[in-house]
Amino acid sequence: MARKKIIVLGAGLLLAAVSAWAHHAFAAEFDVNKPIHFTGVVTKLELVNPHTWIHIDVKGPDGHVDNWMIEAGTPNVLLRRGFTKNSVAVGTEVVVDGFAAKDGSHRGSGRDLTLPDGRKLFIGATGSEGPEEPKK
Repeated sequence: MARKKIIVLGAGLLLAAVSAWAHHAFAAEFDVNKPIHFTGVVTKLELVNPHTWIHIDVKGPDGHVDNWMIEAGTPNVLLRRGFTKNSVAVGTEVVVDGFAAKDGSHRGSGRDLTLPDGRKLFIGATGSEGPEEPKK
């Protein structure tokens, strides 16, 4: 009986470790040496775990529009900072600062989101999930 408990406990620990490893760290997907800064229009907001995604249409100098997916902190972290599903409506023009994906896709890790009225929202994750939060 004790042997079964040890096997079950070991299997549980192994599964927990695999789950933790599967959740990426900032450096696995994004490059701190590839900053992004652009203006675009919000097309979709996904407040889902483990990260919030903000979809933004960005018009290039040639008029071509690219849809960017900007990863932000977890919904819980953003909520504690005052960011809710009503903070940014679809159709709002915003300025994004963050870091580009290593694979060259139109994805980025968001740092700041500046609203039309000039308010700047810190949307980044902290710790192992992204660069450190700015000092106040």
